[in-house]
Amino acid sequence: MDFTLTADQAALATSLDKLAARYETKPTAFHGFALTSPALEQELEDGGFFEIARIPELGPLAAALAVERLARLPYAAEVALSMLVRPQLEGDWPRPFALVENGRPGRFVAQARTVLAIEGETVTMLQPLSDTVEPVDSLFAYPMGRLASTQGGTVLPDGPAVRKWLRVALAAEAAGLMQAAIATTVEHVSLRQQFGRPLGSLQALRHRLAECTMLAGGLRLLALKAAWTEADGDAALAALHAQESATRIVYDLHQMLGAMGMTLEHPLHLWTYRLKALIAELGGRGGQAGAVAQYGF
Repeated sequence: MDFTLTADQAALATSLDKLAARYETKPTAFHGFALTSPALEQELEDGGFFEIARIPELGPLAAALAVERLARLPYAAEVALSMLVRPQLEGDWPRPFALVENGRPGRFVAQARTVLAIEGETVTMLQPLSDTVEPVDSLFAYPMGRLASTQGGTVLPDGPAVRKWLRVALAAEAAGLMQAAIATTVEHVSLRQQFGRPLGSLQALRHRLAECTMLAGGLRLLALKAAWTEADGDAALAALHAQESATRIVYDLHQMLGAMGMTLEHPLHLWTYRLKALIAELGGRGGQAGAVAQYGF
């Protein structure tokens, strides 16, 4: 199952591909957890890519396509919230954005100029002061940070709508991460030989890779559908599928790489450990399953 891009969407995809081509590989000297690129984010800012969802000819569907494409890069960039959540909010809130849940450390918090803080059913938006945020060391392949206080924030009256777009953003980003993680695994098992032949020629690995590919492809379609319909149920289902599939795919891909998958030399962790962070967001799989039930699926 696939769909044909409109002329505007195709032009956007071409522009994104040209931009992304400069950031497709990680620096050879990098052997850490969170790989970031201020240059990438500046190019996206200068090119107006964070405003995609506000353009009538493009809208949230095109923004979801952009998030999915950029998530395939080894660089962790704050694009999902800025492209899919920020355009739905009243006012011109500065980016980068970050999400904090129940006081736990969150992605991009130390760099964020706008923070969405979730406490139970309440969603608060604030612009944090420099002395209220701090970086946090983490194995997740994102720059992580902690927010000390949500005082001075604005409680958003339509929390469910914000959660909907947070779910769409999560699903679109996870779809790109899965595609890239699978691609780098396919490359490894195609080159790595065991018993005189490539690992990828073994039927058991082929079956498992096919299942991973099916899950990732299904998630991509669910994420794009949720961005298109803007329906709460579609968003919840896409986020649930993202977290369920990520759990399976991360386990399988690291097992296929063996010891190499446990090193910082191979880039697999730059996608799978970002997926691990996404698995726990928005209440985790239990939270998404509850939302799916709530909206009638």
